[in-house]
Amino acid sequence: MPPNTGLDVRPLTSGDRAAWELLWQAYLDFYDHALPSGVTDFTWARFGDPAEPMVALGAWADGVLVGICHHVLHRSTWAEGSYCYLEDLFTAPAARGTGVGRALIEATAAVAREAGAEKLYWQTHARNDTARALYDRVARHEGFLVYEYPLS
Repeated sequence: MPPNTGLDVRPLTSGDRAAWELLWQAYLDFYDHALPSGVTDFTWARFGDPAEPMVALGAWADGVLVGICHHVLHRSTWAEGSYCYLEDLFTAPAARGTGVGRALIEATAAVAREAGAEKLYWQTHARNDTARALYDRVARHEGFLVYEYPLS
């Protein structure tokens, strides 16, 4: 596919659920992760709740959803303002390399700036070479490693 110059990047609405769910499931499959349907339902409901600090953006090309990203605004002990964590970013395989990922990152950055966030950050798996190639062009890797402590 050629670069997407005519992308429409916008917050997802209630009518976008079916299209979102196809990419959401592909994203979960990419990371070999399964979620109970209740978690997906709960997540989708959060995106539509104005009291929630979570937002879902979609990138549309010719009326087809080709990319999604989710972010959450949160407080930080290292800043007076908030931080923006880009939690999920996924581009449909056929649309990779066409600017969808970059457009979603830039749209998230615009939302973060508008909300007064002082930092936009994310993580990815070390084996995700395709995404890391983009991330290395648009952001700095600060050298931090992510650890997870089991709570159950």
